Amino acid sequence: MTTESDSFPKRHARTQRFTLGAPRSFTVAPDGSRVAFLRSGTGTDRANSLWVLDAEKGGERMAADPRALLGGAQERLSPEERARRERSREGGAGIVGYATDSSVELASFALSGRLFVAELQVGTARELPTPGPVIDPRPSPDGRHVAYVAQGALRVVGAEGDGDRALAEADGEGVTYGLAEFVAAEEMSRSRGFWWSPESDRLLVARVDDTPVQRWWISDPAHPGRDPQHVPYPAAGTPNADVRLFVVGLDGGRTEVLWDRARYPYLARVHWSAAGAPLLLVQARDQRSQLFLAVDTESGTTRMVHADEDPIWLELFPGVPYWSPSGQLVRIADEGGARVLAVGERLLTGAQLHLRAVLDVGADDVLVSASAGEEAAEAEIGEVHVYRVNELGVERLSQEPGVHSAVRAGGVTVLVSATLDRPGARVRVLRDGKAAATIASYAEDPGLSPRVTLTQGGARRVPCAVLMPTDYHGDTPLPVLLDPYGGPHGQRVVAAHNAHLTSQWFADQGFAVVVADGRGTPGRSPAWEKAVKDDVAAVVLQDQVDALHALAADFPLDLDRVAVRGWSFGGYLAALAALRRPDVFHAAVVGAPVTDLRLYDTHYQERYLGDPGEQPDVYRRNSVIDDAGLVDAAEPHRPMMVIHGLADDNVVVAHSLRLSSALLAAGRPHEVLPLSGVTHMTPQESVAENLLRLQVDFLKRSLPAPA
Repeated sequence: MTTESDSFPKRHARTQRFTLGAPRSFTVAPDGSRVAFLRSGTGTDRANSLWVLDAEKGGERMAADPRALLGGAQERLSPEERARRERSREGGAGIVGYATDSSVELASFALSGRLFVAELQVGTARELPTPGPVIDPRPSPDGRHVAYVAQGALRVVGAEGDGDRALAEADGEGVTYGLAEFVAAEEMSRSRGFWWSPESDRLLVARVDDTPVQRWWISDPAHPGRDPQHVPYPAAGTPNADVRLFVVGLDGGRTEVLWDRARYPYLARVHWSAAGAPLLLVQARDQRSQLFLAVDTESGTTRMVHADEDPIWLELFPGVPYWSPSGQLVRIADEGGARVLAVGERLLTGAQLHLRAVLDVGADDVLVSASAGEEAAEAEIGEVHVYRVNELGVERLSQEPGVHSAVRAGGVTVLVSATLDRPGARVRVLRDGKAAATIASYAEDPGLSPRVTLTQGGARRVPCAVLMPTDYHGDTPLPVLLDPYGGPHGQRVVAAHNAHLTSQWFADQGFAVVVADGRGTPGRSPAWEKAVKDDVAAVVLQDQVDALHALAADFPLDLDRVAVRGWSFGGYLAALAALRRPDVFHAAVVGAPVTDLRLYDTHYQERYLGDPGEQPDVYRRNSVIDDAGLVDAAEPHRPMMVIHGLADDNVVVAHSLRLSSALLAAGRPHEVLPLSGVTHMTPQESVAENLLRLQVDFLKRSLPAPA
């Protein structure tokens, strides 16, 4: 019998979705002798320690224990560090990130705003006395220095704690050196703001001036005595931060890197290796053109290596651009209707693969993450595999059906594999393709196995996951709960066990749960992702409806009792469903929705809908509400539960408050659940646990009685 103390919602919250205790953030030494990684001590311990695996003998040892280094003191985070963790959706504690020198012998990390280093070979860790609070410390490739950011300045200190000094200090209000601006961290997956040279004698440093960006106030109504947070937020159509780049020497010398920042204001990627000059990827604001630039570090001038244009938009990818050891540009491109790997001027893959990321670039091959191409997608729904690619062809390294990724160096590959039939992810260390060791996971077993069918629905073959109650063995139609994300960069239909745990718990409450990845979601083809251009709302909603109706032919779905729930983009989709298609949907749980699309950030929103000043009608018809109230809402009224964290600085609570006001003005039934002190994440254990329970209660109250 399951008790309240060990119920799924409680364990799901306590274990942060069963991720605590799982190893992550792997770094392989270039000689293949060791692997550094992070892992907490148990499946309920939030504090990560730094570990090292002996890749030759297989033994693990702890290299840095955050509790010991802090002397048992409680961790304290600066506002800047909290913001960094919010951008990366980091809910852990202790050592949540680290960086190493080129030999993976010296690691650096921050704890409570203090700078620490660990010698990975000998297993010692110590603090370097520096001004704080310290953000993003990174050793030089030769291991002799550590650069870090403190109070908006880029600083450097010797690895023995000597010679601490500022290399670039804030030269105005709202100016920082060495940090990523909001849209880079939130939307471009660029969390860094400085990069060491391979020779360890200088750095590339981003200067961010936030003064052009409008200011918003994020308050805590539950504590009226506290000052509100004053945050720069670049909403669609408004000014971005001004971002410049400098070559900064250890002697303090500075040279600005020059490119047409007016035409290409977004600094999307920076790569600096011994294989070539520093490499930049800069994008136009409309994201339809971009340049790959090589930097002359003496003069700061740049030369174009490659240019891309796309009439819809250009996607950014992990791991590229990159120089191959022979000095060729490695990139991912949309060519001939496929997403392919390009090395120099040669395309090394075709329509058989849909590239997701470059994982490593070697002398003889490129290691990539990819899904099956459009034609083979039906046979491998939700799978992502690791491949070796070179001029001779393509070889798949991951064999079992599932979702795989890898890190590689020195003939050693760390292969991380999640499958449908096994909880969590298995981490294997391969040497020359053969199993050498396994890195243990301390993550808890969920005690729940998804009863999931991966399939496709409708004429467009929308990827779907259908989950039935564990104890259901009949053919009586069940009420339906659609549980999508449904939007860009959010694939939910994956061949991995833990990805479906929450959906299975909802199924066990008496629902047939459907997850559908319609157009706009990743992993299928460039055309599939870009089909939402200027028409996000209609396209994503139609694909949910089509998938639902197609699945009803094969599964016992009661189409007279259909609900939908979602968070973030999924919350937006749930609101659209209840308001625009009440003929299909009978209740909705709307979590942290973007309701007025003019209030979301520039890099994301303008990619899909353009500039609101130039296309106001596009923004209006894709929004849930506008200044006049609800947009294109149909009859009859459907009950909605609107949930939002009051401390959310990404999708601000104004979205839900405006939605509630518009619903009230239209006389539409709804409930509002404000979450005090909660951001766009919900890491608080009691909040995460009870949110699941309250949603089930609302759905059971709100759906019509069975016929």
